[in-house]
Amino acid sequence: MSMQRDGGYAQSRRRFITAGAGTLVIALTHHDIASGATLLAVRVWPAEDYTRVTLEHDGPLTFSHFMVRDPLRLVVEIDGLELTPTLKELVGKVEANDPYIARVRVGQNRPNVARLVIELKEDIKPQVFSLEPVGPYQHRLVMDLYPLNPPDPLLALLREQATRTLPQNPRPKPADVQRIVTVAIDPGHGGEDPGAVGRGGTFEKTVTLEIGQRLREMIAAEPQMRVAMTRDGDFFVPLRTRVSKARAVQADLFVSIHADAWIRPDAHGSSVFALSENGASSSAAAYIAKKENNADRIGGINLASKDRQLQRVLLDLSTTAQINDSLKLGGAVLRELERINRLHKPRVEQAGFAVLKAPDIPSILVETAFISNPDEEKRLRDDGYQDQMARAILAGIKRYFAKNPPLARNPLT
Repeated sequence: MSMQRDGGYAQSRRRFITAGAGTLVIALTHHDIASGATLLAVRVWPAEDYTRVTLEHDGPLTFSHFMVRDPLRLVVEIDGLELTPTLKELVGKVEANDPYIARVRVGQNRPNVARLVIELKEDIKPQVFSLEPVGPYQHRLVMDLYPLNPPDPLLALLREQATRTLPQNPRPKPADVQRIVTVAIDPGHGGEDPGAVGRGGTFEKTVTLEIGQRLREMIAAEPQMRVAMTRDGDFFVPLRTRVSKARAVQADLFVSIHADAWIRPDAHGSSVFALSENGASSSAAAYIAKKENNADRIGGINLASKDRQLQRVLLDLSTTAQINDSLKLGGAVLRELERINRLHKPRVEQAGFAVLKAPDIPSILVETAFISNPDEEKRLRDDGYQDQMARAILAGIKRYFAKNPPLARNPLT
């Protein structure tokens, strides 16, 4: 599936309606608000995992929220905003297929206090928090609507596997293994976090999802493989949640897909990265790791969440064995990538990527090409090149399993 191409990021902050399916943007002027902070935009990011509503504004706001059970709704009261009927009408335009929001109403609760009422389709665990200005964004008020009873990811994967029709007596292949292996695909960035942006206006989050979806279809067609995605739409997933998702489905491999960017437009080539225990293998690797690790700040995470503290304890336990296996996997993928593109570095680079910190899963980050290079940006937008990239990654995965068969596991998984 090919998503609609995004325009330049400077323009997109007021035009997210074209950035991806299910995204609502409301661009306002000073005339829409009588006093207090100026509301710059409202964005809605519906997804199966959760729906996010973001209000971007030019100054700090205070707010409170509470749930009402009959009927189900989330109420958020915001100090410092005087809202007009125009805003009320626009905010009510929520898509009918939103998994969690039935309708949104905005009204004037009392002078200088706006009330946002989100009518819900099912019970949720809301997280409502503010974000300080960062990157291209000013202040943001974020409402994350998580389902109270989220689906079990492993059970969902097993059900999907059970519905597949496998070929009868498939011919053995050199990469065949003795059990079904699970590959976790992680399309980088998404939602509030667009990633790098090419000079032609291509968003990194768009091409990583497109390549990831192509790779998913190819892996799903393999008799002894199944596949899980950390995101399958245009929404934000925190870095450690991506790792947790891979562990939840007991993944055998984790492949994070990105599109590099550099300050010089002539930088080119594909790269593969693994985690490092002892610092980055080069200054460039350190720079890229720092940039990718900044995704949580751009996308916006709730720093008060207790779950995040627990994840930090569980996931900062990377082992030497995991890193060694990751280097083997990275080397196998790199050998396939050089068949379709020049390599930026001839070996697997290492740095402290947060998204690669699964202590028990070989994990790599693939920089497919430099989106900041106009020629490579064009290739990244090309359907044929995306197919080539996905096939190269799959060939590398097969090459790795041919030399490193997975250990036996409970037959139920």
